[in-house]
Amino acid sequence: MRFKAAVFDLDGTLTDTLQDIAAAMNRSLRLHGLEEFPVDDYRYLVGDGARMLSIRAVRGRTELAEPVRREYQAYYQDHTLDTTRPYEGVPELLRALTDMGIRVCVLSNKPHADTCGVVRHFFPQIPFAVVRGQVEGVPVKPDPTGALMIARELGVCPEEIVYLGDTSVDMQTACAAGMYPVGVTWGFRTAEELLANGAALLLDHPQNLLGYVTKP
Repeated sequence: MRFKAAVFDLDGTLTDTLQDIAAAMNRSLRLHGLEEFPVDDYRYLVGDGARMLSIRAVRGRTELAEPVRREYQAYYQDHTLDTTRPYEGVPELLRALTDMGIRVCVLSNKPHADTCGVVRHFFPQIPFAVVRGQVEGVPVKPDPTGALMIARELGVCPEEIVYLGDTSVDMQTACAAGMYPVGVTWGFRTAEELLANGAALLLDHPQNLLGYVTKP
């Protein structure tokens, strides 16, 4: 398959961020007198941006969702790198795609500043064409607006872009944007969820993608 660009989700796709997200949110919940969650539960709490994470985390105490979010984000922005690490094989995949002439991008529901900070820290040698996190005025995924903005910025048709992610949100985004949806099984969700939401291909290791793509 020939693609001119590859768009990657961040959390659960390029980097394992679960421990740091859980620590920051559990701290915020604790400060507001709310019950914490086991780390593994965050696999299903995350994926739709910080506001939705907070709404889910407060378990119906909606009046606390915004204070919890603010405390979470204020702490998390200084602790995004405590335990977060790239998944095995990801840096090598990004370098190989770049060497092939495929432009690599990031689209995340994580706040934009945090997204840029994680990408800059862990992948300093990768010349990303676009790195986009959640910003005011742009709907979060699965709305395809952010993905289509990347396509326009690159000057590439959506069907010439492969989109990789680990959740239903990512597969829905790719399908809505007209990009080729690839589900990754090393992240936060199951293969069954990815297939049910439109994944055309599943990968169980980052570098397996290289067996499916050729130079543009």
